[in-house]
This record gives sequence, structure tokens and C-alpha cells, in this order.
Amino acid sequence: MKKSMSEQIVKYLEDRGIAHIFGLCGHTNIAFLAALSKSKKIKFINVRHEQIASHAADGYARVTKKASVVLSTLGPGIMNNVTGVATAALDSIPMVVIAGDVQSYYFGKHPHQEVNQHADGSQCEIFRPFVKRVWRVDRAELFPEILEKAFTMAESGRPGPVLIDVPMDMFSAEVDESLFKRLSFNVKTLEKPSIDEELAERIVRTIAAAKNPVIHVGGGVKGAGAMKEFEEFVNYMGIPVSCTLMGKASLPDTNPLMMGMTGFWGTEFINEKCRTADYILALGTSFKECDSSSWHTDFTFSGPPTRLIQIDIDPSEIGRNYPVEIGVVADLKKALSMLNKAARKLIAKPRKNEAIEQEIAKFKTDFQASNKPLEESTQFPMSPQRILADLRAAAPADALIVTDVGWNKNGIGQQFSFYTADTFITPGGLATMGFGVPGAMGVKIGAPDKTVIAVVGDGGFGQNPAVLASIAVDNVAIVIVIMNNNAFGTIAGLIKAHYDTTFGTVFFRDGVEYAPDYAGIAQNYGIEGVTIERAEDFKPALEKAIKANRPVLLDVRMVNIPTPTEGHWDIMSVFSPGKTIHHVSTT
Repeated sequence: MKKSMSEQIVKYLEDRGIAHIFGLCGHTNIAFLAALSKSKKIKFINVRHEQIASHAADGYARVTKKASVVLSTLGPGIMNNVTGVATAALDSIPMVVIAGDVQSYYFGKHPHQEVNQHADGSQCEIFRPFVKRVWRVDRAELFPEILEKAFTMAESGRPGPVLIDVPMDMFSAEVDESLFKRLSFNVKTLEKPSIDEELAERIVRTIAAAKNPVIHVGGGVKGAGAMKEFEEFVNYMGIPVSCTLMGKASLPDTNPLMMGMTGFWGTEFINEKCRTADYILALGTSFKECDSSSWHTDFTFSGPPTRLIQIDIDPSEIGRNYPVEIGVVADLKKALSMLNKAARKLIAKPRKNEAIEQEIAKFKTDFQASNKPLEESTQFPMSPQRILADLRAAAPADALIVTDVGWNKNGIGQQFSFYTADTFITPGGLATMGFGVPGAMGVKIGAPDKTVIAVVGDGGFGQNPAVLASIAVDNVAIVIVIMNNNAFGTIAGLIKAHYDTTFGTVFFRDGVEYAPDYAGIAQNYGIEGVTIERAEDFKPALEKAIKANRPVLLDVRMVNIPTPTEGHWDIMSVFSPGKTIHHVSTT
């Protein structure tokens, strides 16, 4: 029997366990929206801008570990989605984007909002550089199996977004129900690759025999949901751990073997431990530029002579930036399970490395002491160090912290201690300004029982303020902390250091520094907004906001001092050759 395509898509998504769809209406997708309105199982998260939808879906997928769904319309709609979908792509986040398009029988006639400058019906090409796969539905009968393939591809191998481009007449078509029913016999989750016992034992023997090994972890461990297996392996082997920005909170910072983040915003202690390691076991990372100090061998990694064992789900990432002695394509949850089994077989009891634990403990104590004056400062505008210290003191141990880009991201990566694994979410690969609040909204929808705090700059918040409407409508109980330095602060410190100007980076009106009333903006959207006016008021206000169980925005003025930088970023050599200038204060 034939039935409406849109109704059958909704049922397929319900059967697949999809509980939320993030999106925005348009004339090309209203047939689907009409069918979705009848669903008792799927909630549509209505947004005011498509970038908000894709960032929120990104955050949602990061906590649920399942592909999220984004609904878009054509032309400017799908273009507005680009930044958010590309952000998810570079961080390996599974997502299925369903975008309406012009009628298939009008391709090339340039109907309303069609993208066709170089080819007819070619809007799907916009996504091709960054998604895993693009499908255009040219025949209604193929839509069901395209849907099935889309979810499989988004969640398998290296996860990532995919696009299904849907001419609007396909949403309104009628197709036989049997085309969807046959999909119920298909497996919905593919088995992922592991490693065999012999290889696991080879890796364990190699790393156990090393004189000063390091385990370097990226976002792949969190993406695979392998935090438990990872911590078990670290504790049994007694090997110190460094992390990338994306790998932050793969292991709690309270673990005595957790050193911290490497690279440009890493510290000299951690960078040097990695640079002088004889072996590095790299898990779920490809050694990106900022994590690796632009690959300069004097700062973070030096391979060779350091020898590298690299395990990743994506073969193209293995050996991309450093030569590999043992390269393994595997799912990290399964690989770590095998490594744990091999470790117990080959090593009688957990290894204890008291010397390195004491060294790490001393480093952490000294680093905290060096920050203490700024963490306790009563100055106002506040020091960013105090904002983070008060945040750590007020937030529950398992609170999910979502950042944007700038001091909030860099400072938290360097200085903030996470007490619970998998509680840090940040746009690492594309470093997208504007991710923080929409991402946090999606995180809270995906993890409603958790405290979710968005820590963003005023520049980042200004990218997508319309997210407040969706937060208000659905009463998404997140806390938003705006670290407000009245500037694109990191770039302001950079241009000031190298060119002695802040042109284009600090916000002025008629020659005077200008800042909107962010608390007032929140209140006008129907959300509680609080302007912090003294340093000692921030922590109590934050504690109250966390307990309120409703959306609250805190506007916190801070000085624009740079995040301490002890690694290296090659752009400094471009701006000021032969010098070691990084960022400077603009306060």
C-alpha cells in the first residue's frame, strides 16, 4: 500500500529512536514538518537561524553518542547550516542533515532560491568538501534506502555528518510501505574493528619496555565512549598521559598520571615530557597544529627520535604528521579492551610509577600556586583566572562544560580541572566562534539530568544571540557565563603584540568602548539575566543560577590578558620573524 513519504520518514526516524530534530522551516520542507507535527515520539527544536540548529545538533550528538538530525530548507537555509555542520565534521560528530530543495522537475529553470550557477540542482555540492557523503534524492523509491545508508555512514568508521538533499516533490510523494518495512530487517549498528591478541600483546610489550613513555590522547577516546577502558589501561600500565584540547577530560584531571594539554596553550612541563619521550602511544589523535606547536621539534613532539604507536579509526590520520612504528586502524573502545586483556596477561599486577606521579603532582601544585594571586584577585573587571576558579568551585563534579572560542576555550584547556571524564565539550577542529551557547543547548537536551554550563566570550555570544529564543521557548535549563572583555580578545592581544594596534578587534561606539546590555537582552527573550558588578558577586550568582534549574545568563566583565603561552604557533614567526612574541594584554 502506498503512503505519504513524509509520514513514512517520520515513522522510520521514530523506529530508529530519534527523539529530537533540530531545524528551521522553509517552503521546501513543510510537508515533512506537517507529518512531524503528528509525532508523539519526536520533538522538533525550532530555532531562529540554521547555524544554531547544526551547533545544537552537534552538542546533542556529542553527549548521546548517536547521530543527530538537522532539518533545513534550501538556498540560504542550507548555506546557514554550513558552519555548524563543518564544525561537527572536523570534530568527527555523527549527524544527518535533511535539506529541502527545489522541485526535481524544475532543476535548471532557476526557481525560487535554487543554487544553480555552475550546474543544475547543485545546492548539495555546497557540503561536499566537508561531509562524509552527499545524496540527492532523484527518485522517490530510493529515499528509504538512502536514509538507512545515511545513518550507517554517519555513525560508522570515523563518525561525521552526511547530507540528504531532498527535492520538495519527494517529501510529498507517495511510495509503497514495503520499501520502508524491508529496512526493519537491516542491522542499525555495525560491528566496529578491533585488534587481535597478538598485536595487543606486541603493543603492551613495547610500551612497557620503554624508558619514558607517554600516552597521548585525543578526542577519539571520548567519541568512542572508551573512557572507562582508557582509565583502566592507564592505571594498570602506570604511564603518564598528555591530551589534546579535544582529548581534555578523557581522563579526570584528578588522576595522578594525568599531566594535561599539550601544544601552544600547553605548559612547558607537559610539552617537554612529550618531546623527550622515547615512545608515545597515541590514541584517537592526528597531532593537529595547535596541539603539536606547529610540529616544531623544539617544543612539543620530536619524532623521530621519539617512536610512535598510533591507533585511530581513520587510516588517513595514521602517520599524517609523524612517522609511525606501529599503526593500527581500530575502534578505540574495542582496542583498549584488548590492550587491557593483554596487560593483565603479560604484567602480573598494576605498575606503580611513584617518581612520575610525584613529578606530576609537584607540577600541578606549582602551577596552581603561580595562578593563585589571579584566582583570588578582587579586581574588577575580573581576572579570567578567577572566573575559572569560581566556576570550578561552584559547578558540580559532573557538570558538562561547553566552551566557545577564545580565553574560555584556551584557558579551560590549560587551567580547568575536570573531576569526571567526558564532561568537556568544545569546537576543536574548526574552532568555531558562536558554537558555545547553541552547543550547550543541544547538550542539555541530550543530557537533561546534567548541569550544563556554557562558557563563552562576548564576541562568541554575539554570533548567535537568537539562540536565546529557543532556550526560552523550550525552557532549556543551561547557565550561560559570558566572559566579557568587550573585544574579540584573543585576536586583540595578537594584533596588539605584533602590530601595536587593536584595530578591528575591540568594540567601540563614537570612540568609546561599547558593550550591549547582555543581561537585558536575555531578559527581553524571557530568560533571567544578571550583570556581575563585583568579583565577589560572581560565585554566589553562579551557584544560585545552577540551583535555579532554569536558563540563566551571567554577564561577567573581565580584563583582556592573554592565556599564558609556553608552546609555539607558527603564525608568530610569520608576524614577527626571529622573535618570540605571542599575545599581550590590551587592558
